[in-house]
Amino acid sequence: MDRDDLEEEGLMNLTPINRKNSTREAAASLLSSYFSRRFMSGCAMLFPVVITVYVTWWFLQFFDNFFSPVYEYLLGFHVFGLGFLTSMLFIFGTGVFASSWIGSAFVGLGEYIIRKLPLIKHIYSAAKQVSAAVSPDHEAKNSFRECVLIRHPRVGEYAFGFITGQTNLRTDAGDVQLYSVYVPTNHVYVGDIFLLEDKDIIRNNLSVREGIEIVVSVGMAIPPRIISEGL
Repeated sequence: MDRDDLEEEGLMNLTPINRKNSTREAAASLLSSYFSRRFMSGCAMLFPVVITVYVTWWFLQFFDNFFSPVYEYLLGFHVFGLGFLTSMLFIFGTGVFASSWIGSAFVGLGEYIIRKLPLIKHIYSAAKQVSAAVSPDHEAKNSFRECVLIRHPRVGEYAFGFITGQTNLRTDAGDVQLYSVYVPTNHVYVGDIFLLEDKDIIRNNLSVREGIEIVVSVGMAIPPRIISEGL
């Protein structure tokens, strides 16, 4: 048997082995891909559930810890949830009290004192502006009025924005009414302010709440269709 015959015979003997190895590799790859997809599907399904449960549990514990020590001292044992209910009633009562003229006077006095403090006044002012955006008592002047679209940053691209106010720009040709449009760049509380004319603002069927959900969810909560009010 010459060399060529030996090589041919060797190749013939190796061929079935290579086929078996390739079959095993393909099966292992398919099985690994299947488990990987199912594992990622499970993670995708459980992730919002886990986040919701965790945030809800943290929220309950956070507010429950305010008044739980008081009830534990009076009753001698801990009742989970009782401090949370008391906190909710306290917050509700604060809102009712602040809406009255006596409460408004106390709030005004407290804000006057806070504004005299060097560092705390800046923190309080920023926090108050954020809370005013979602407060129904400031709906007419300080909150997000509308969720709109503007052409930004280039032609053919659009950005979500919120109308927060309006002003008049006095020029040689006359007064031009401009709308203050806030465009978030980092979730909701950090962004840019643009002054635009009414013709440059695309009003649509999205509510402010839906617009905030779109921004917070990094665009994943966007509806399949947005209808312009001009249509």
